[in-house]
Amino acid sequence: MGNPKAFLTIHRQEAGYRPIHDRIHDFGEVEQTLNSKDRRTQASRCMDCGVPFCHWACPLGNKPPEWNDALYKGDYELAYRLLNSTNPFPEFTGRICPALCEKACVLNLTTHEPTTNREDEAAITEMAFQENFVRIEHPQRNGKKVAVIGAGPAGLAAANDLNLLGYEVTVMEKCEAAGGLLRYGIPNFKLNKAIIDRRMRVLEQEGIIFKYNMAVDENKLPEGYDAYVIATGTPQARDLKIPGRELKGVYLALEMLSQQNRVLAGMEFKKEELVNAKGKDVLVIGGGDTGSDCIGTAHRQGCKSVTQIEIMPKPVEGPVDPQSPWPNWPRTLKTTSSHEEGCVRRWNINSLEFLGKDGKLTGVKVQEIDWKPNPDGGRPIMVEKGKPEIIKCEMVLLAMGFLKPEHAQLAPNVFVTGDAASGASLVVRALAAGKKTAAAVDRFLMPR
Repeated sequence: MGNPKAFLTIHRQEAGYRPIHDRIHDFGEVEQTLNSKDRRTQASRCMDCGVPFCHWACPLGNKPPEWNDALYKGDYELAYRLLNSTNPFPEFTGRICPALCEKACVLNLTTHEPTTNREDEAAITEMAFQENFVRIEHPQRNGKKVAVIGAGPAGLAAANDLNLLGYEVTVMEKCEAAGGLLRYGIPNFKLNKAIIDRRMRVLEQEGIIFKYNMAVDENKLPEGYDAYVIATGTPQARDLKIPGRELKGVYLALEMLSQQNRVLAGMEFKKEELVNAKGKDVLVIGGGDTGSDCIGTAHRQGCKSVTQIEIMPKPVEGPVDPQSPWPNWPRTLKTTSSHEEGCVRRWNINSLEFLGKDGKLTGVKVQEIDWKPNPDGGRPIMVEKGKPEIIKCEMVLLAMGFLKPEHAQLAPNVFVTGDAASGASLVVRALAAGKKTAAAVDRFLMPR
């Protein structure tokens, strides 16, 4: 390492967010960047530890010690080569990855100040695009054709690797543009869609064929391909079938998030089709990242207030989770930039009924609960606590996750990957799955 003792004198410095009074009025990315000197100084904190657990924690097997060292020395091109050797799209993960590597960092164990791997990753990639370090590859074709169904993270990762291996790759996407949840689920204030478009231009120049507005039935796959990759994600959101679900004002989270991203892309909707929080009291049901994205979007649409409820207990506060000790991911309380913008957060709340008048939502009847150990093992038992209450709201956003899809028996040359195979997970895991599937396809078609 260039400076193996830097961690002893230099503290972790994050770029932070734009001021709330500024960012809340637009959909520009909320995260700021450090200047190049401070960024290199942060990279120097990555120490020469005996066992770099960041390698172990990252589903992609990223190598932060190597590219942080190159960044510290100012060799951005080498840093990008090292980063891109394991991660096909570091500009995505550098913005939205929860950074499993940072929680497994030895500095997180000793000082709770891990290396700023995620921000360093984003900075390296932006410099790579700025300085034309991102090469356009022109692989020699091997005569085999592969169809990838779905242009989300897993599908794009699989298509990228297969293309570089020499296959003629065609990606078929049911939506009007590529990205999957990167484009239609994650708000622009976390990931500007120009970042996706920039990478798509690279993939297209490298020879990948994209076909949009093309829904494909996995049981009736198009002919003419030697293998198929199913990367259709988890399209079915978990619903809440309680009385009043039919009321106007109750929406699945992606109905709002995907529409807002399309509006920002220039698509127009009729007034009665808009899912908009302007002037409304909003209730978000679900305490995960999707719920957080709904909060930030509701604020930018001009909501009156936002409350977020979660049926599970409040996570432990602080950097350490006794139930999931280092180097595992700590299930601790997470406060996002959207939460900072204003939100009442409650846990151990069960939803009983959607209330309304003249077909429109006016509130939700909820009840505080407790969880008690199950004497037979397995999932804890939910018990009522206190009396039911009503949370006043004119909009409910259901952000309770997604159902794992089921697949019929598929032919040997059909491979399922990403969330379509595992159920909803992280973008970084989808990328890793796509790369693994590409290798499996290659072994199947070109046994060596």
